[in-house]
Amino acid sequence: MLLEFKTKNYKSFSAEADLIMTAAPKQKGLDYSLCREKVKGKEIRGLSTSVLYGPNASGKTNIIGAMDVLRTIVLRGNIRNSEEQMMPNPAAANLELIPNNQTGDDKPVEFVIEFTESGYRIRYELIIYLGAFMDSEAKRKVVGETLMVNGEMVFERNDHLTIGTLKSISDHVQNDFSDNLLKIAERGLNPEELFLTNGFRLIYSGSFAKLITDWFTNKFMVICRADSMQLIKRFSDPQKATVYIEKTTNDAAKMFGINSNAVGYVVADDESETKLCSIFKGLKNKKNMAMAADIFESYGTIRFITIFPLVIKALLTGAVLIVDEFDASIHPMALNSIINVFHNDDINVKHAQLIFNTHNPIFLNSNIFRRDEIKFVEREEDTNNSILYALSDFGTTGDKGVRQHEDYMKNYFIGRYGAIKDIDFTPIFEELLAREVPE
Repeated sequence: MLLEFKTKNYKSFSAEADLIMTAAPKQKGLDYSLCREKVKGKEIRGLSTSVLYGPNASGKTNIIGAMDVLRTIVLRGNIRNSEEQMMPNPAAANLELIPNNQTGDDKPVEFVIEFTESGYRIRYELIIYLGAFMDSEAKRKVVGETLMVNGEMVFERNDHLTIGTLKSISDHVQNDFSDNLLKIAERGLNPEELFLTNGFRLIYSGSFAKLITDWFTNKFMVICRADSMQLIKRFSDPQKATVYIEKTTNDAAKMFGINSNAVGYVVADDESETKLCSIFKGLKNKKNMAMAADIFESYGTIRFITIFPLVIKALLTGAVLIVDEFDASIHPMALNSIINVFHNDDINVKHAQLIFNTHNPIFLNSNIFRRDEIKFVEREEDTNNSILYALSDFGTTGDKGVRQHEDYMKNYFIGRYGAIKDIDFTPIFEELLAREVPE
C-alpha cells in the first residue's frame, strides 16, 4: 500500500511536491474508502483512491511521470540512461530531461516513497545529481540514499555509508555485520549505482532487496501517456493462429459495449506477439473470424479493454494502479463503477489503490471522494512552477474552509480552490479575422 510519494526539482516541481495517500486528520465520511493495515501493532489508514485536478500543463502528468522515473531507476539499479528509448515516458530513459528547466540551477533531484509490504513499513529516499536541464554530459552522482524500515534506519548513504540497526529486517539478514563488511561495501560504491540494488543486495540482504524490487515490479503499476498504452500478452509456447479470450475482461467489455461477439488476443502465424481482435461467430457461410479490433471497436472501447486487466491485477494482488488520464474516451459511469470497486471493502480485500488525473469535474463530489482524496495541481504564473495540495488542506473552518457536503464542483469552477485557468480564445480569432478582412 502506497503511503506517500515526494519529489523535488522534477520538471515543473521546483519545490517539494508531496502526494499523501494516508487519511488526513479529522476527516470524516466515506470510511469505506480507507485501507486499514497494521504494522508493528499500529494501524495505518491509507486512501484507496486519489484523483488529481488541474488545468493543462499544470504538472499533473509530471507527478505520475516522477513515480514512473523512480520506479525505472530502482529496477534499473543506476542513474545512467536506458538503452531502451521507446518508453511512453521519455524522461525515464533520458534522465537529463528531468531537472527543472526554469531556475537555471543544477540542484539535485529528490524522490521519497513510503509503502507497506509483507508487514513492513518501508521508506526509501533517493537524491541524485543529474546536472542542469538537458545537460547530457554532466557527471551524475547519487548524492543521498536512505532506507528506513518500521521507523528504523537500515542504511544511509551520503558522503559516507552508514549501516544502522537491522533488527527490523533480522529475518532477511544474510551476513553478520562488521567493520570489514562496511569497508567492502564502501569500496564497492559506484556514484551512478544505487546501493539498495547493488551493494546492499549482494552483501547484506538479497531477500529484502528483492522484496522491495518485487513491489516496484508488480505492485507499483505506473501508466504514463495512457493514450499510447498497449497491453500485449505473450505466450511461452504459442500455438499458431489461436485466439485467447480472457473471460473476465470479455464479460466486462460486453457490459461496456462491443460491436462483435467477443474480443480476444490473436497469435498470428508469423509473430510471437498477440494482437487485440474482434471475434465474430456464426457468420453466414463463414467460419468464426477475427479482425483487428481498431476496425470495429471504438477508441474508448479499446482503451477500456486495454486498461481493465490492469484493474483486475491491482485488485487481485493489492497493487497501486496509477494512470495518466484514466478517463480519456471512457464514459464516466464506467469509471465510477471502477472507483466503487476500489471503495468496496468486500471486493478490495487486498487494499489495492487507484490514482489518476482527470479534467472531468463529475468526480468532484463528496459522495464519491473524501476531501483528502481530491488533489489539485496548480502552476504559478510568476515562477511557472507547480504546486500540489489536497482539498483537505483548506480545513473546515473560516472563509476558506471546505465542509463535507459542499458543492465541490461549483466551488472549483468559481475558482475557490485554485488549480483552474480561465481561457478565452476570442481575442485570437478577432485578430485573425481583422487580418483577413481587406482594408
